[in-house]
Amino acid sequence: MKLIQILGTGCSKCDCLKKNVEQAVVQSNADAKVEKVTDITKITSFGVMMTPALAIDGEVKVVGKVPSPDEIAKLLA
Repeated sequence: MKLIQILGTGCSKCDCLKKNVEQAVVQSNADAKVEKVTDITKITSFGVMMTPALAIDGEVKVVGKVPSPDEIAKLLA
């Protein structure tokens, strides 16, 4: 099971990223757990200075933008 983490403090872009991630998980039929990380200390521990960001299995894949569900599905493949 993949761990997908949405890193952000709760802005509208972070919410949009969460929706896109959930769509991508369904679309790609991935076995994944989606987690939202809002604690700024945890976010910076990933080395992220700009949100929203997306981490898959602890590895930051996207920073500062909201990828489409299709782009996220490719990262899950």
